[in-house]
Amino acid sequence: MDAADRPRTAVDPDRADRSPADAAAATGLSLDTLRYYEREGLIGPIARDVGGRRRYSADDVAWIGIVTCLRDAGLGIEDLRRFTRLLTQSADPTDRVAFLEERRTELEERQRATRRALTVLDDKIAYYSARDRAQG
Repeated sequence: MDAADRPRTAVDPDRADRSPADAAAATGLSLDTLRYYEREGLIGPIARDVGGRRRYSADDVAWIGIVTCLRDAGLGIEDLRRFTRLLTQSADPTDRVAFLEERRTELEERQRATRRALTVLDDKIAYYSARDRAQG
């Protein structure tokens, strides 16, 4: 598996230079969320310093950004687990592509539904605004 195709992990403590607080600030996630993602196997394993404290690398932060983007796109934790498994266990890139294409299709449908809802809202806003002006 190509390094660019797999979850990024901090295996070299010398390259892991961010504290959990710094990683949280860089990713916009809480410390609890970072720990949760690690427990769920979505990120990591995260390197630890000699005192056992987590240290996040630039690769870790980049991978967390991808996970966050996919969460924002509506993927659930189980979808993220599946995607991470596809990256770490599957030698067939077509499985990864198929997974992402399916999620993209779902996201496009949600986008169409959101556009329809926005159109209805815009129409109602225009209607009530015009009505208020006419009455005012």
